[in-house]
Parts: sequence; structure tokens; C-alpha cells
Amino acid sequence: MGSPSGPPFDPDDPDRARRERDTEPIPRIDPDDGPGYGAGARLSDGPSFSDDAGYGAGPGYAGEGRSGRAWARDPEAGYLHPEISEEELAGLRADASGATPRRVLPLEDEPSSLVARYLFPTERYRGEWKRHWVHLATPIIVGVAATFVLGYLSGFLAGQDVGALTTIAVLLWFAVMGWVAWRVADWWYDRFILTNKRVMVVNGIITRRVAMMPLVRVTDMKYEQTPAGRALNYGTFVLESAGQEQALREVKNLPNPNELYLRVVEEMYEPQAVEARLGKEQDEAKADDGA
Repeated sequence: MGSPSGPPFDPDDPDRARRERDTEPIPRIDPDDGPGYGAGARLSDGPSFSDDAGYGAGPGYAGEGRSGRAWARDPEAGYLHPEISEEELAGLRADASGATPRRVLPLEDEPSSLVARYLFPTERYRGEWKRHWVHLATPIIVGVAATFVLGYLSGFLAGQDVGALTTIAVLLWFAVMGWVAWRVADWWYDRFILTNKRVMVVNGIITRRVAMMPLVRVTDMKYEQTPAGRALNYGTFVLESAGQEQALREVKNLPNPNELYLRVVEEMYEPQAVEARLGKEQDEAKADDGA
């Protein structure tokens, strides 16, 4: 027989242990434990990983790691997903241009006694708005002008010793002030109302007028703002309903027209989103009251 191939055995060879380790056959692993990842695999059996490999308390993944982000295991998917804190989300509140998402102005939870009588029980109240104060611009200007003009005229007539004309001037001033007070009261009772089913306008002091349009019948809606309206934040709403004649078409001098426009459109197209947002706001209010 010939001699075996390879270098002769040398007990002092420093590379002998490395060669024996490299040429050692890899033992078979139980298939139930997975290919080299099972819990029963030994370190000497080759490369193996525990169930939590890559997700343990190591740098960059643990709660005290480099990112400071906590990770939680999804029992169904079998992987870890990050729990993003509110502080981390704070930087995502604005887009690249610096614009922030729309903030919805808070509304009263319950309708006023003036409006509640016109709502039926299954209707969800969304808000009511008085017209912008610019609606009173004409009465206020007339009242101020009448006060100065008739006051000066009364003083002048009193010096001329014509008491009858002075009395007429004073009565005329009272009449103008009565008209101004009437217009202010009419403005106070004039309301634009939004529910989950319709929009309404209620006005009038002695003779009440109630105009209504169902949201499902609104085919087109727009608002217009003059330069003065943009400066003072008011506008005119125009609603169309299938080309038919309607009681509610043009509503002038409504405040915050952009906010109001978005509320109406959201109620028409995303009622579930409105319900979810209002429910969240109510839960937060209850939590604050409890705290």
C-alpha cells in the first residue's frame, strides 16, 4: 500500500487545529428547528440564530439604543415593528414648504335654543353661524351719521327758538336709532345651520323664515370673496340644486368662508371622517375633564 496523501503529521504544527476545524463535517440538524435557526442548534454546529436575533437589546434596536425607538413584536406577522412616539411625529406635521395641516375650529356641542326647535331627533347637529359683523356696516354708519347730523341740527334749531322743529329732529333721531336696533336684533337671530342632512338659514324677528336644502340635492356650491371680504374674512355662499328654483341659494356675509366651505364639503363627501373626528374630540374632552 502507498502512503496516505498529504503532509506528515507534525504535533507542533500551529495550523493543525485550524485545518481540523475547517475540514470537520457539519452535523445534521433537526428539521423541526428550521434550517440553522432552531432553538436546539449549537454554536459549534455552524451559524445559527436565536428567535430574537437582530431584535434584542442591541445598539440601534433597543429602547436605549441609538435611535431611542422602542420595538414591539407583532404576534401574527412574526416580526418587529417600531412604536413611533408623538415627539418623533412632531416633525412630520408640516410639509416641505412649511405648510401645516388644516386645523378645524371648535364648535358648540349642542344647538342653541333658537336652532334646536328646527332640528328633528335623528339629525346630527354640526354647527351654526351668525353673519359677519360687516352685515351691520350700513345700519351702524347710518346711526352714527344720524347722531351727528340730527344732534347738530337740534342744537341749531334750539337757538333759533323753533321748538317744533327741534322736537321733529329729536323724534327723527329716535326713529333712526329704532331702525338700527331692529337691524341688530335681526342680525342676532339670523343663523346659518349645518347638520349631517341639510343646510338651513333661519331669520326674522316677528315673521320667521326657514329656508332649507338637503345635502344630497346640492349639485354645486361655491363661495365668493371680494378684496374687503378677504381682508375681513367673510364671503358669500352660492348653492345650486339640479337647476331648480330653491329657497336657499345665496347666503351673504358668512364668517370664515374657507372653513365653512370645507365643513360642508366634508359633510357631503366624508361623513364617516366627520363622525370619527368629533368622536375623538369628545373622548379627549372627557379625558381632560377626568384629569
